[in-house]
Amino acid sequence: MKKWLIPVIILAVLGIGLYQWAVGFNNTAVKLKETSTQAWANVESAYQRRNDLIGNLVKTVQGAADFEKGTLTAVIEARAKATSVSIDPTNITPEQLAKFNEVQGGLSGALKSLLVTVERYPDLKANQNFLELQSQLEGTENRINIERNRFNESVLPYNNHIKTFPNSVLAGLFNFDELAYFKSEAGAEQAPDVNFEFN
Repeated sequence: MKKWLIPVIILAVLGIGLYQWAVGFNNTAVKLKETSTQAWANVESAYQRRNDLIGNLVKTVQGAADFEKGTLTAVIEARAKATSVSIDPTNITPEQLAKFNEVQGGLSGALKSLLVTVERYPDLKANQNFLELQSQLEGTENRINIERNRFNESVLPYNNHIKTFPNSVLAGLFNFDELAYFKSEAGAEQAPDVNFEFN
């Protein structure tokens, strides 16, 4: 056997091994990122359901005589802000999530104010349509929390895959960036101070 053939065979084996490693890394990263993208779509879908329910809730409340216009206006404006912020699911950054969380938190706060104000309107509190919408909103808030947790669970294996060595070398070459986790709003660890006022 010729001596020059041994280095050629070694280089060929190394080349095939490196190629298979790169392909395996890339395919796994793509699949994991797609899972995270799908999980984010489910988060957005849950928020969209909440926005739709809030729209119906506002219409129901608007029908009540003498209902505080400022409270309704705050909800309508917060809802418009919340629907104006979108996130690129293929490149979720901490800044994008912080902005998204901020506007969604603003909508949650306006909605809480609306529900507290409703306490002063016995006819509205007894309205079957309002009660049904309120119940659906509670269920949707639970769904949002579940979907956010599932999103975070899907981000973990992707981030682990691209950040561990030697995969981190290929992640930079193939432009796979770390995805951000969904974090709670600042102050979310404290229970809200809600005062019910009755006339």
